[in-house]
Amino acid sequence: MISVCLATYNGQRFIKRQITSILSQIGEEDEVVVSDDGSTDDTLTILRDLNDSRIRIIDGAHRHSPTWNFEKALEGARGEYIFLSDQDDVWMPEKVSVTMKYLQQYDCVVSDNVIVDAEGSVIADSFYAINKTRPGKYYNLLIKNGYLGCCMAFRRCVLESALPFPSDAPDHDGWIGNVAAFKYSVCFIPDKLIHYSRHGGNASTTSDPSAFSFWQKLYFRWSVILNLFHIIKL
Repeated sequence: MISVCLATYNGQRFIKRQITSILSQIGEEDEVVVSDDGSTDDTLTILRDLNDSRIRIIDGAHRHSPTWNFEKALEGARGEYIFLSDQDDVWMPEKVSVTMKYLQQYDCVVSDNVIVDAEGSVIADSFYAINKTRPGKYYNLLIKNGYLGCCMAFRRCVLESALPFPSDAPDHDGWIGNVAAFKYSVCFIPDKLIHYSRHGGNASTTSDPSAFSFWQKLYFRWSVILNLFHIIKL
């Protein structure tokens, strides 16, 4: 069973497009777990109007943070295979089939993507190139985080080890990726499997220049390392 975990907040502009791209490639026994963080627009109405039993809406964390909203979605996931999804991207038609092929060998899979604007025009042909993403658990922990949640999928064993999130987790995807890398296995694949939308109103700022200082970044890395010690031996 596949669980697609999606965190929403005032996503009415893009949510139908994204959910449609997901539902078209998962099975009848699979699910889309939507954790909504208190949307005040028509996000929930749009989701309910789709009238698809695979969509399961749960009440979000109401902490104004994608990290904790995703945690709520993940806590509700029932599948053996977990896919993360943002509310405003579009999945390529082969995303699930390609990712599932790699998940037969690896515990966590990270894919590349094409960055687009609100109208779908290409901004950059490869997130990997822009972000300087490359494999290597110490590189991703200490130098450059390449764990982009909307491009990640993993087995249930990773989910069970990553939950609950540490109280000082700087983000959900970096934490999950590091747990997978140091306790299980991770594969960065070259396939570009989503249109990654950057439109100025994103809940996540992953691909934007960091607003954090060097010392803040150092603190984030140190907190991840300390929390990893609780579940594995580095």
